[in-house]
Amino acid sequence: MTTRSVRFYELAKMEAAARARLLVRSEENLDSFIDAVKPIIADVAAAGDKALIRCAQRFDGAPASFNAVRTPAEDFALARQTVSKDVIAALEFAADNIRRYHQAQMPEDMWLKEMRPGVFAGERWSPLDSVACYVPRGKGSFPSVALMTAIPAVVAGAKRVVILTPAGADGRADAATLIAAELAGVTEVYRVGGAQAVAAAAFGTESVPRCLKIVGPGSPYLIAAKKLLADRIDPGMLAGPSEALILADETADGRLAALDLLVEVEHGPDSSGFLVTPSRAVAEAALAAIPGFFGQMSETRIDYTMTVLSSERGGIVLTPDIDSAYDFVNDYAPEHLMIHAREPYAHLGKIRNAGEILLGENTSNTLANFVIGPNNVLPTSGWAKTMSPLSVFDYMKRATVAQVTPAGYAGLAQAAETLARYEGFDAHANAVSATRAKIMAERKA
Repeated sequence: MTTRSVRFYELAKMEAAARARLLVRSEENLDSFIDAVKPIIADVAAAGDKALIRCAQRFDGAPASFNAVRTPAEDFALARQTVSKDVIAALEFAADNIRRYHQAQMPEDMWLKEMRPGVFAGERWSPLDSVACYVPRGKGSFPSVALMTAIPAVVAGAKRVVILTPAGADGRADAATLIAAELAGVTEVYRVGGAQAVAAAAFGTESVPRCLKIVGPGSPYLIAAKKLLADRIDPGMLAGPSEALILADETADGRLAALDLLVEVEHGPDSSGFLVTPSRAVAEAALAAIPGFFGQMSETRIDYTMTVLSSERGGIVLTPDIDSAYDFVNDYAPEHLMIHAREPYAHLGKIRNAGEILLGENTSNTLANFVIGPNNVLPTSGWAKTMSPLSVFDYMKRATVAQVTPAGYAGLAQAAETLARYEGFDAHANAVSATRAKIMAERKA
């Protein structure tokens, strides 16, 4: 059992610089990761599948016999035989909820509004031609991410959806992830992970198709590759290591708050997580409860948890009042926010920045991660200030649509010509000037 202790911060006693350090995430400085992935990207661009096979053996522990990137059909059949019926049933249950949620999210194919008499404007939605869904594996298996990334892609109508996920020590993709792919309606699963997966999707290889976009969470290496290749592939949301805040008021049970605090920080030593509360009693109850939960956790997960909670990326934050707690939450802009309170809606209006907001002690992050339905791929590293959760909209694009009738044209032309001449665009102005009116009149004659 670890001898490290959970950090306890009293915000009222902290200098501004110390408070600011609590907001820092593990992937904020990517310089070393960018240097590490540059040669990997160059190798994939030059050697294609051969580079992917070398990377699988070097980074993912795939066996020397590993020689094919695409998952064969027989591995899908084998997955059905090796994964327990309980897990399959749980995946089916989750898939149904996820599909229902994202179907409800779908926009109208097109809308038009008459802005002025004879002037119509609106938008038309259409799906992307191709997208790669990345499913990580380094610190566990994540079939839930396969469901969360692939199902909305299929619901949105993306023309080609592929899944990229690392090979294991046996050279195969995670069996439950293959079942999740089937449930989502995806048949193309490629055994490739990390930065090399981004490169494969960006350049295309003998096996992996070049894709327009890549979505899904991953390590700082994956994030670094997305940034480097943003001119070749839409990198989507930069979802990095897991992070969560638990906002608890004086009505919360500190033991339950502690239970939820451990959910995201067990993902890995690069995760982040804080319990934020103005109540010393809640904070102390949570602090006392945490060691008792370790008896039902593996040594690996305990080590990950305590690595985070004993550093400046985790612990318990006691604020002088509830408004200070709101300020900390909004400054942090967490991936996950759980509100532990008897009346959680009383706090909801104060929250501006969070990837997801889970209300009340029954709404554990575990439920949100797997089975409620909303997406579990969320903005990290403070990007919840400007970005939104993964959704069907990430697999679609909008085109504006406009039509001006003869009756509407007359009401627009003069103002448009005036602005065009002011900005110095002669052809713009001519296109809506008396020259156009003359040509149109001749056509009617």
